[in-house]
Amino acid sequence: MNPPELLGVLAESFAGTDAARTLPMRLCTACVDTFGAQGGALTVLAGPGDQVAVSTPGEYEQLEPLQEVLGEGPVPRAIDEDRLVALCLGEVVDEYPVFSHLAGSVAGDATLYAVPMRVTPRVVGALSVYVEGDLAGRAPDLQLVADAVGTILLRRTTLGDWSERAPFHQATGMVAAEFGIRPDDASAMIRAHAFSRSTSLLEVADDVLSRRRFPGEA
Repeated sequence: MNPPELLGVLAESFAGTDAARTLPMRLCTACVDTFGAQGGALTVLAGPGDQVAVSTPGEYEQLEPLQEVLGEGPVPRAIDEDRLVALCLGEVVDEYPVFSHLAGSVAGDATLYAVPMRVTPRVVGALSVYVEGDLAGRAPDLQLVADAVGTILLRRTTLGDWSERAPFHQATGMVAAEFGIRPDDASAMIRAHAFSRSTSLLEVADDVLSRRRFPGEA
């Protein structure tokens, strides 16, 4: 399939999505349909040490926030190294031991393909698709669609389209000021507490903003 044909399929899939949903979710659904995947996600870098994501509903949707909390997995690697990364979810690998172990117990036997979304000259996020099959031979197609979607998102969306992330940014600033550390380190502390509690980043951020700081601390 040549690039115009592939983008035509993506556009047709997008046109068939629910117009009442947010643009990121509609694009995510269209990507899943285009590649015949069983699930997918779009992750966009929202600032230093932070990212936002939307996922299609189903057994794979919790794997995106899991990678965010852990800071390891195919998506962070695809973004950091600007390359396609694949992982068979039933395998435990040394590159991301915690994520691959947990992912195998959460999801079925699918392969996760994480593709950097490039808006020249930088990587702005990643497209993830979960496929019960093999897309290794379609790496150029995955990259083309990821770049197209990244360009659309940067031009047409704001952070508010994704989720209410302001509390996380505010909490990061509070922790940085209170402990005298850099924002990146404060963000890492919030992520560590979220992982230890098996909860979301926003719930921990709410604790910080409510002056509860972190659970168990005075």
